[in-house]
Amino acid sequence: MKLSDRITGLNAGGSDGWGVFYKAREMKAAGEAVLELTIGEHDIRTSDAILEAMYRSALGGHTGYAMVPGVNSLRDVVAERIAERTGVPTTRNNIMITPGGQSALFSTHCAVCDTGDTALFIAPYYATYPGTLRAAGAVPVCVDARAEDAFQPRAGEIAAVAPGAKSLLINSPNNPTGVVYSRATLEGIASVCMDNDLWLISDEVYDTQVWKGEHISPRALPGMAERTLVVGSMSKSHAMTGSRVGWIAGPEEVIARLIDLATTTTYGVPGFIQDAAEFALLQGPDLEEEVAAPFRRRRDIARAILAKQNTVGLIPADGAMYLMLDIRATGKSGEEFAEGLLAEERIATMPGESFGTAAAGHLRVAMTIDDDAFADALTRLVSYAERITP
Repeated sequence: MKLSDRITGLNAGGSDGWGVFYKAREMKAAGEAVLELTIGEHDIRTSDAILEAMYRSALGGHTGYAMVPGVNSLRDVVAERIAERTGVPTTRNNIMITPGGQSALFSTHCAVCDTGDTALFIAPYYATYPGTLRAAGAVPVCVDARAEDAFQPRAGEIAAVAPGAKSLLINSPNNPTGVVYSRATLEGIASVCMDNDLWLISDEVYDTQVWKGEHISPRALPGMAERTLVVGSMSKSHAMTGSRVGWIAGPEEVIARLIDLATTTTYGVPGFIQDAAEFALLQGPDLEEEVAAPFRRRRDIARAILAKQNTVGLIPADGAMYLMLDIRATGKSGEEFAEGLLAEERIATMPGESFGTAAAGHLRVAMTIDDDAFADALTRLVSYAERITP
């Protein structure tokens, strides 16, 4: 029996770039000691207070079907948070709660793209982006940001492929690069969107992890609220990756249609998880800073280590829980370097090629192990790079 082209074509017949990650997991399962700097999974767990709120809600009976758009009180809290941080008037009618940010990315593209429509996105990109766009029936078209621009995308290069496209997906603070898009970059993107009647889908799941500069939501820029859909999540801000709770913020008429889609797909998010998310958000920025603090600290550790050598470069790491390292001086591709580093040093990283050809010759390092182990891993990574450099 033949499977659908939609499902068999998600990876476009190629690799999804996760070979080193899977190999590292196999080595760990076999009992080998591997320092894993691959995926964006916190080395702390969801706080006990949040889990207790979830438990109380479940014991209290909130285990049946929840409202598909989300529990009103959680939608209100999310709306208030967004309005306070961006200055854009936002109510519950602008919010739909989703089973994590990934579901939100899929749903937003279903909302704005018909089958065969062109959907633009920026490289380096989060590894699921191309497959997500294909799953929604769109044709993904990548626009490369450049290492020499610190991976800030150029508006002119987006504009060159924008005619006829329906949407543009951006991500700031950025996974995998750790780059925070500047106001000038976002204003350029907004101008391209307005000139070409593009929907902008803004993945802002790392908005609480900004180490330098400021996070600007493009929804707050002039003329953009009516054409921007923002994807948010509790995963990174509150270490709730396994809880699978996020949201979409956008125009009321789009949210209403997205509720129709959710009714036929996810049928909402469990009520006890939504209650825990509401509790977490009501703890305010102090809890968010507590979750973010280890990554801020490890960024400083990395900068100190990398400042002592000239073989491994660091793309400005202004946000998120990742570093993008430039290893082109070694003469190796990101894949070759990552494979060798895993084999010789038992350190697992993600090759830049996992995130598009724009990041070839780079590595993504997740700052997700304890400080001492992280410093050891990065020191050994530098030593390995120096050892293999011609």
